[in-house]
Formats: sequence, C-alpha cells, structure tokens
Amino acid sequence: MRIVRDTQFIDKGDQGASAAIGNFDGVHLGHQAVIDIARRQAAELGCPLGVMTFEPHPREFFAPDTPAFRLMNAEAKAHRLEKLGVDILYQLPFNAALAGLEAHDFAQKIIAEALGLRHVVVGQDFCFGRGRKGTADDLKRFGAAMGFGVTVVQMVETGVGEVSSTNIRAALSDGRPRDAAAMLGHWHRIEGRVIQGDQRGRQLGYPTANMSIAGLHPPKFGVYAVKVDVLNGPNAGSYHAAASIGVRPMFGENQANCETFLFDFTGDLYGADLSVGLVEFLRPEMKFDSVEALINQMDIDCEQARGILNDV
Repeated sequence: MRIVRDTQFIDKGDQGASAAIGNFDGVHLGHQAVIDIARRQAAELGCPLGVMTFEPHPREFFAPDTPAFRLMNAEAKAHRLEKLGVDILYQLPFNAALAGLEAHDFAQKIIAEALGLRHVVVGQDFCFGRGRKGTADDLKRFGAAMGFGVTVVQMVETGVGEVSSTNIRAALSDGRPRDAAAMLGHWHRIEGRVIQGDQRGRQLGYPTANMSIAGLHPPKFGVYAVKVDVLNGPNAGSYHAAASIGVRPMFGENQANCETFLFDFTGDLYGADLSVGLVEFLRPEMKFDSVEALINQMDIDCEQARGILNDV
C-alpha cells in the first residue's frame, strides 16, 4: 500500500482511483462497507482502490484540548487498511488551508484536480468543506459536474446496535470489548512502540511490555485477556497475553498506559512495535494491601486469560 501524505507530491500513478472518503477511526464495519463499495467500483473501472483520510483528525485540529477520543492512531489505521487490500492511502494533512476550503473547492481542487479520483464513496452522514457545510447530496451534485461518480452508503446495524465510532467508544468505556469487536469486525487494538517502564513487573515475576495510550480513547481501566502481534524485530509473531490498562494505583499516581505480559515468552521487546487486541475484560484496577496479594491476583488473572484465549 502506498501512502500519499500531501497533494503537492502526487505522482500520476496515484491519480485516478476509486476512493472511500472519511476519518475511518476504528475502521469499523460501517467503514468497511464504504471501502467494499469503493473496491467494487475500482474493479469495474480497472483502477486502484484508495482511501482518503486526514491527519490529524479534524476534531483534534479544531479542539486540541478535547479529551482523547481516537480509537486508533495513524499507524494502526494504516495497518488495518493495508490488511483490507487498499492500494493507496491518501493521508491528507488537515490544516488551516484544507479546513478553509469551501465544499465546492474541496471537490474541485482535491478530488477532481489533485487526486483525479474517478469514483468516491462516502457514508450518509458525510460532511465536508468549511464549516462542514457540504453534504453527501452536494458531493453527488459536484461529482456530476466535475466528472467523478459518487456512491452514498447507509449506516450499518449489528446485533449490538448501530455501528459508529461513538458506540464503540461507549462499549470500550464500559469494559465490553466483545461488543466493540462486533461493531469493528476485529478486536479493538492498541498499537505502539514498547517503551522503557519502571521494570516493576520484572521484579514481580511478570515482565511486561509497556506502551503509551496517549491520544487514544482509554478503555475501561483494568486487566484484559488479549491477543498480541509483535509487528517487527526478532520476536515478530502472535502471542496470547494478559494486559493491564490504567494508572497502576498500587504504585501511586501514574500516567495511564498499557502493560502486557506475554505468555510463554522470553526475549527483549524494547523498541518493537506491538498490536494488542482486547478480547475480554477480567477485572477493574485495584489497589492491594501487599505486593504478595497483587502477585496472587496476577496469577489468577493469567490463568483466567489463558482459558479464555484458548477458546477464542
């Protein structure tokens, strides 16, 4: 998958795609429905499959002090889109210049001229242009005049309700990762680089891989059964694990992070990139009376996680 990060540096081979457009936070089943229609159009037109998204997320640009809300960072989104077979990711910089474009100008300058898209697919709630004044119906009208096709996709429903990033965040906040997965079509994953921690886990007999969750919507703090992909390095592969997400109240006030203990693993993960998929919430964060009580509970957590993951 090629990633185009600025319309100023477009090669001719990056033009002429059939592209889904949106923020695609989480790349959930609704997003996948939009991408699948773009895929069918690409096959009919004999052109590449593209996805247009924006970095930073427009909500971060307009309200930088808002609480963290993203389900995935840019790297995790790119990994997921690549797995879906996307040929070109247009990861456009969302800045004052782009935010200031009127809807007509966005369609003309970005879609028609810079990217030369042949077909675009959007969700029914798609808004674009300055002040989010452009609608999906406007995009259809612009496409007819500017020479690109437009398909508008309806919302997707599942057994746990309407699929939306908002509902997925609510499921994660409630400690319901399986409901989130039902809307996502995949396990909710936290991705990032393993960073240096306090090494308390190693001292307790549970060495953990520590990752920041800064900028991400925090799931309910506590312990989870997780599936882990080590994305690179000598230990690349898939593992079962238990992860603790939160502020580690046993050891004072700390910045929230994700600490993951990989089962039956020996090796060094510092500097490796991990993808941690949340499977089941086991228990909330707790402050124990002693280190021994904490270790005993960690033994129980890991045994429970092993049983759950063996059945998934």
